[in-house]
Amino acid sequence: MSHRDPLTAGPGEDAADRAPRRIFLLVLDSLGVGAMPDAPDFGDAGAHTLDHICEAAGAPDAPRLRALGLGNIEGVDAFPATDSPEAAFGKMSEASAGKDTTTGHWEMAGVPLDQAFPTFPDGFDGELLAAIAERTGVSGWLCNAPASGTTVIEQYGPEHVETGKLIVYTSADSVLQIAAHEGSFGLDRLLEVCEVARELTREQGLARVIARPFVDAAPGAANRYERTYNRRDFSLIPPKPTVLDGLKAAGVPVVGVGKIEDIFAGHGLTQAVHTKGNDDGMVQTGSLVRDLDRGLVFLNLVDFDMLFGHRRDPVGYRGAIEAFDRALVEIEGGRRADDLFILTADHGNDPTNGDHTDHTREFVPLLVYGDRVRRGTPLGTRTTFADIGATIAEAFGVPHDGAGSSFLEEILARAGEA
Repeated sequence: MSHRDPLTAGPGEDAADRAPRRIFLLVLDSLGVGAMPDAPDFGDAGAHTLDHICEAAGAPDAPRLRALGLGNIEGVDAFPATDSPEAAFGKMSEASAGKDTTTGHWEMAGVPLDQAFPTFPDGFDGELLAAIAERTGVSGWLCNAPASGTTVIEQYGPEHVETGKLIVYTSADSVLQIAAHEGSFGLDRLLEVCEVARELTREQGLARVIARPFVDAAPGAANRYERTYNRRDFSLIPPKPTVLDGLKAAGVPVVGVGKIEDIFAGHGLTQAVHTKGNDDGMVQTGSLVRDLDRGLVFLNLVDFDMLFGHRRDPVGYRGAIEAFDRALVEIEGGRRADDLFILTADHGNDPTNGDHTDHTREFVPLLVYGDRVRRGTPLGTRTTFADIGATIAEAFGVPHDGAGSSFLEEILARAGEA
């Protein structure tokens, strides 16, 4: 990566004069950095996604993340620190009462939730499932209980293929997940069923309906079936306008990469790029780093969570961090002097937690860097993810009366400071 002279402002210029023209917000889905004080209330006492990966599988070989200061964040003990962090660094606590994707991303965009989404530890009401079946012609349902997504398709997949009954399950999150075989049932039909389920669950406040398509695994694979990247999330619309809506209304391009469009129900975006996992997400983001003139790029990297956190695979999680680190260096080749990069997460998912396979209630990392950023600025422990949204709004000069406090002035360097 090339290192350019920082384009900093003189003493008489304010933050707006030094603000970035492009912001890249990269969410490493589930990379938590230690249990929040209320983690025991969520069944997550002692959780620490990053440290426990390092302890179980060895510290990831991630020199870029080390140079940025991931290991310098308070409470991170097992990932190596650096003497001179390139990024402003800290961590954030979640103000909302949750530990799920929707809650975390909405809070980042300036809309924390006062109440947690409803969950369904006993499965879904029979009348609801009957109504979905009547509207869609589904012949019946299998499972209807909390379950692991990979386990449930192995257990019920053969019966589903034989009978056409759909596999419905949930987790500790506010989700109704419907799994179906792409070949025998059809992907388009599955998506249609999920759209009806979204319509019929909107009033009760269910956060997401998730389509979980799967196919036959390759010969010789350990499992009979494997899930595909044709997953779709059908989210509620945020209860109030987000920072993304404000940017869009002000004419600032907002590009959602990965499942961002799904998480925000299509609101607040000027462009959506769906991806097939982390590698594709970084490739698509790299293209935007090269070509986008101005605006916000909001990327979710789902593989950390979906493939390694929920599956309790610390070795695989370590490998995903290393792959991300290499890809980050590649896309930074197109970095410009007035860019701002923000790396964070939306919750934890400690892959060594043997009590359950759900998300974990954790602090998330905050690394902010660019040529105009004062290197090594300690950002401490932010009280809400919404500080990110407030910072983005200020950077683009967009009014923001929602939650969060901007840290833009804290990080922007003046002449000679970077």
